[in-house]
Amino acid sequence: MIEEGDDLINEQDEPKETITRVTGMYKDWFLDYASYVILERAVPAIEDGFKPVQRRIMHSMKDLDDGRYNKVANIVGHTMQYHPHGDASIADAMVQIGQKDLLIDTQGNWGNILTGDRAAASRYIEARISKFGLDVVFNPKITEWQASYDGRRKEPINLPVMFPLLLAQGGEGIAVGLSTKILPHNFIELIDASIKHLQGKKFTLLPDFPTAGIADFSGYNDGLRGGKVRVRARISQLDKNTLVISELPFGTTTSSLIDSILKANDKGKIKVKKIEDNTAAEVEILVHLPSGLSPDKTIDALYAFTSCESSISPLGCVIEDNKPLFIGVSEMLRRSTDNTVQLLKQELEIKLREFEEQWHFASLERIFIENRIYRDIEEEETWEGVIAAIDNGLKPYIKHLKRAVTEDDIVRLTEIRIKRISKFDIDKAQQKIDALEEQIAEIRHHLENLVDYAIAYFQRLKKDYGEGRERKTEIRTFDDVDATKVVIRNTKLYVNRAEGFIGTSLRRDEYVGDCSDIDDIIVFTKEGKMMVTKVDAKTFIGKDIIYVAVFKKKDKRTIYNMIYRDGRGGPSYIKRFAVTSITRDREYDLTNGNKGSVCLYFSANPNGEAEVVTVNLRQAGSIKKLKWDIDFADILIKGRVSKGNLVTKYPVKRVELKEKGVSTLKPRKIWFDETVQRINVDGRGELIGEFRGEDKLLIITQSGMVKTVTPEVTMHFDDDMLVLEKWVPKKPISVVYYNGEKELYYVKRFLIEQEGREESFISDHPNSQLEIVSTDWRPMAEVVYAKERGKDRKDNLEINLEEFIAIKGITALGNQLTKEKINQVNLLDPLPYDAPEEVHADDLEVVDEKEVSSESIESESKSSSTSSDVPDETKNDDEGQITLF
Repeated sequence: MIEEGDDLINEQDEPKETITRVTGMYKDWFLDYASYVILERAVPAIEDGFKPVQRRIMHSMKDLDDGRYNKVANIVGHTMQYHPHGDASIADAMVQIGQKDLLIDTQGNWGNILTGDRAAASRYIEARISKFGLDVVFNPKITEWQASYDGRRKEPINLPVMFPLLLAQGGEGIAVGLSTKILPHNFIELIDASIKHLQGKKFTLLPDFPTAGIADFSGYNDGLRGGKVRVRARISQLDKNTLVISELPFGTTTSSLIDSILKANDKGKIKVKKIEDNTAAEVEILVHLPSGLSPDKTIDALYAFTSCESSISPLGCVIEDNKPLFIGVSEMLRRSTDNTVQLLKQELEIKLREFEEQWHFASLERIFIENRIYRDIEEEETWEGVIAAIDNGLKPYIKHLKRAVTEDDIVRLTEIRIKRISKFDIDKAQQKIDALEEQIAEIRHHLENLVDYAIAYFQRLKKDYGEGRERKTEIRTFDDVDATKVVIRNTKLYVNRAEGFIGTSLRRDEYVGDCSDIDDIIVFTKEGKMMVTKVDAKTFIGKDIIYVAVFKKKDKRTIYNMIYRDGRGGPSYIKRFAVTSITRDREYDLTNGNKGSVCLYFSANPNGEAEVVTVNLRQAGSIKKLKWDIDFADILIKGRVSKGNLVTKYPVKRVELKEKGVSTLKPRKIWFDETVQRINVDGRGELIGEFRGEDKLLIITQSGMVKTVTPEVTMHFDDDMLVLEKWVPKKPISVVYYNGEKELYYVKRFLIEQEGREESFISDHPNSQLEIVSTDWRPMAEVVYAKERGKDRKDNLEINLEEFIAIKGITALGNQLTKEKINQVNLLDPLPYDAPEEVHADDLEVVDEKEVSSESIESESKSSSTSSDVPDETKNDDEGQITLF
C-alpha cells in the first residue's frame, strides 16, 4: 500500500501530457453553427436579395397589411412567429430597411443616416408597405412556402421580388469564415441596366450612396473581392476663413466626421478654429479656420487626415442553393433580371389559366341557360341523375370548348341561382366572353414576346417610381493627396551641426524650421555624405552637418550646387544635381568615395538658381593665378552619383560667393484636368500655358467673381468657373451683364489692379447675372433681341466691345447695352490682333541626368560664362540657401 501511494505521489509531481482529439460534437456543432450563421443570418439570398430576418419582416407586414399604418412594435411581435430570435434584432433590421426609403412607408422618428441619430422606440413609430413594395415583392400565387421554425405557420422560402432589390438597397454582413459587403446602387441606373441586359447590350454599374458625396470608382472591380472605392465629402469654400461640408462620404455620419476633424486638430495635422454642425434635413458643417490659413490646403488636409475621405472594400457574396457564391454586381443584375423574367412568365401563365377557366365556365353557363338545360333535371330524383342529365344536355354544344367538362363544372352549374337564370342577358354574357378572349390573346402575346413584356415592365417601374431617385453621388477620379504637402507643420526642428544630431527635442541648439511628425529630413555633411531620415526627437547623422531641410519627394526643382575635394590631396570637382528619390536612413556618398574627401562649397537652390563663386588657391609652386570666378550656370545638372567637372588639381584655400544667381530652369507648363478639377504639371488635360515664378492664373466664375492666384497643384476650383487661363496684366476683361437693380444690360471693360484679391465685377443685387465674359483683346458680341407682341423681331446686332466702351475700373457700372428687350447675348469670334510678346530671360534646354566625362574649367581655360542645359521647369527668382566654408 505504501509503495502504491508513493507511485501516486510521483505521478502527481510529474504530470504527463495527454492528447484529446476534438471530434464528435465539437466538430459537428461548430460546422452546424457556421452554416446556420451563413445561411440564416448574415448573407442575403440572390433570389430575392433578402436576409431571413428581412424576408420575415416583409412577410409579416403583408400579413398585417390593410392599407393603414401599424406600430412597429406590433410588426416586430408578429415577426417573432417566424423569426426565432429576440425583438431587438428584428426592430434594428426593420429600421435599416425603413431608412433606405424603398420598401417601407415610415411614420415617426426613424433616425437619421446623416447624423447617426437612432430611431425612436418601436412603440412610438409606425410603418406600412410602400406602393413599390406591394408592386414588386409580393405574389402569393407564385411564392414557394415552407413551415416556420415551430411548424405552426407557413413562411416564404423566397419572396417573388421582380426587381434587383439587393443592388438597390445594398447589403452587409459578417458570418463565420466569410463576410459580404454589397454597396447600394442607383434605382434608375439599375432599371436601365436591366433593360440593356434584356436587349443584349453591355452595361456598367457603379454604386450610388444615400449620403451623396463624391466617389472614385476606378478600382471598383465590379464589386468583387479586391476592389476599392474611395469616397469623399463635398467640401466648398464659403469665404476665406470658412469651409462648408455639404455632403458626407458613405459610411460616416456628421458626428463621426466632426470627431475625426477634432482628433486631427488635436494631433496637429490640421488647424481648426471652430466647427458648427447645422445639419437638419441636409448636411451643413461649417469649419472655421484661423486667419492666414490656406482654405485649399486645408481641404486637402481634411481629405488626408480625417474621415472626409475613406476607402470602402466591396465584397460580393450571396447565397445560392444554400451555398455562398462570390460574384460581381453585373452578374447579380443579370441573374436578378433573368429571375424577374421567369417570375413574370409564371405570373402570366397563372393569369392565363385563370382567364381560360373563367372563359370555360362563362361559356358553359351560357350554354346551360341559353339552351335551358336546367329543365332536364326537373324529373330527376337522384343526384347522380341530375349530373347525368346536365352532362347529356351539354354534349351537343361543347365541341368548341378548350377542355373536357368535368363533374366539378357540372356541380358549379347546379349552384347557379334561379334569380340569375331569370335575369340572364345573352348579349352581356357574350361581351364578357369576348373580353376574356381578348385578355387571353393579350397574355399569349406577352408570353410569345416575353422579353419585350419584361422591358415594358421595367419601363413602367421607372416611370411610376423613378421620380426623385436620380443619382446623388458624383462620379470623379481623385488625385492622391500628398500628406506631407498639406500637413500643418507644428513641430520645430533643431540641429547640432558639430556633433551631428538633428531632432525636435534639441531646443538648446540651432533652430532649422518647422516640420511635422510625418516629414522626412534631408541632411548633408562636410564629408560629402547625404542621408534622408524620418523626423524624430533626436537622430545622429554624422559630425559637421552643413545643410538640413524638409525633404520633398520627386522634387526636380531643388538643385544642389557643390564643390568638393577628392581625397586628402586630390583635385577639386564641381557638380550640380537634384535628389528626387532615395532609400530612407541610407548614407549616400556624393564625392568620389576616397578617404579624406571634403565639401568646399555647398548651396541648395529651390528654383535651380546658379550663383557665381570665387575660387581661391593656396600659394604653391609656380601657380600664376590664385583666384578666379566660376559660374554654376556653366555646369550641367546631372545625377547625384556623377563625379562632376574638374575645378583644379591644386589645393583650394577657400570658395567664396561672389554673386547670387537667377533660376536656370525653363518655364513650367501647366495643364488643367477637367475630370478631377485640378491643375497639374504631368501633361493631363488641357494646356493652360507656360508659367514662370511671377506668373499668375486668372479665374472668373459665373457668379461674377474674378481673382488672380499663384498656380499650385493643390488648388481647388469651383464648379461655376468660366475662365481659367494665364493672366496677362495688360489684357482687359470684357463683360456683358444684367443689372438686377436697374433691370438693364450693361457692358464694361476693366483691368485687374490688385493681384491675389477676389473681387466682384457685377452688382450685388440678387437678380444680377453674368451674360458673357471675354479675355480677348478685341472681342465681338451678338445681341439677339426678344420678339415683342405685334411687332417683327429686330435683326441681331453685332457689337465691337473694344469700340463700345473704354477700359474703366472694375467697380464701374459700365455703359448701357440697349433699352430693347433681349433674348440672349452671344460671344462671337474676336477680331484679329497681334498681342505684344512677353520678354523674359533666355531659357535653357534639358539634359538627361547621366554620367559625362570630367571637363576642366580652370580659370585659364575660360574667361566668360555660357548657358548650360537644365531641366524643363518654371523660372523663379527666389534666393537659395547658401553655406560657405
